[in-house]
Amino acid sequence: MIDEETARSLLSDMVRVRLMEEKCAELYSASKIRGFLHLYVGEEAVAAGSLRMLEPDDAVVATYRDHAHALLRGVPMANILAEMYGKQEGCSRGRGGSMHLFDARTRFYGGQAIVGGGLPLAVGLALADAQLGRSRVTACYFGEGAVAEGAFHESLNLAGLWQVPVLFCCENNLYAMGTEIAHEQAETDMTEKAASYRIPALAVDGMDVLACRAAAEEGAYHVRSGGGPFFLEFRTYRFRPHSMFDPELYRSKEEVEHWKERDPIRTFTERCLEAGVLSDDDVAALRRAAEEELADAVAYAEAGTFEPVEDLTRDVMTPAAVGALR
Repeated sequence: MIDEETARSLLSDMVRVRLMEEKCAELYSASKIRGFLHLYVGEEAVAAGSLRMLEPDDAVVATYRDHAHALLRGVPMANILAEMYGKQEGCSRGRGGSMHLFDARTRFYGGQAIVGGGLPLAVGLALADAQLGRSRVTACYFGEGAVAEGAFHESLNLAGLWQVPVLFCCENNLYAMGTEIAHEQAETDMTEKAASYRIPALAVDGMDVLACRAAAEEGAYHVRSGGGPFFLEFRTYRFRPHSMFDPELYRSKEEVEHWKERDPIRTFTERCLEAGVLSDDDVAALRRAAEEELADAVAYAEAGTFEPVEDLTRDVMTPAAVGALR
């Protein structure tokens, strides 16, 4: 087992993500949040276990299911909620929304709406670090559905060829939108795909936060020590539909309930209580703190302001501006 401080931080991270995501679903139903919304409920152990193994100078690239990564990377919950409200106080000034969270201060580079779109970006960031001699890791998160994209194979090929410092983090939740992995992938073991590019790989139980933490620690150490890229397959499961628009006709309620028995928050809490690392009062206090943070974040988003129409062309490059830069 682990020490009290680590147990507190891991459980706190997962609870903060869970409460924020459930609130986002509620706000979406109330039309406070518009557009697409992809929730991370059930997968909390992956982000909570792996992101704490990174250093402040490392980079993080995520997918459209990016709320948890942004939050645990250090983007304030208030700015995340404001962004989803479309308010200019949001981390992307309200212009990106749920799928395009961004924060240069924490080196969180999205929020990529295009499936597999973050993979070549991560290789580019890592290549820059390698050429400049910087001891950094670029952690790239993507779902198993992205493995079917050409960008995945191009990116892994170049990463393996150039030995760039990328930690590839495949969040395998078994369904690419509504298609079960066995119906879309001839080889369902993601580590075998990484091995074909001569990239060391490790599969891990994505419902176990300690297993995710240990695997990420091993992978990050390998990359930071000059060993080249490393591939992690987190075998996890999302409890909610692919997105809020998803009618979820492709899997049974019984299957979802079966996976909920392995809820990473509940199982980790039970382990901590049984081991005497945390008490019931500790767990209750962590939840209260997360609830207070969430209430403040919602209030901040509600009080936020929409960008004025006069700013519509702000940051838009015109032909004249592009010419001036040449």
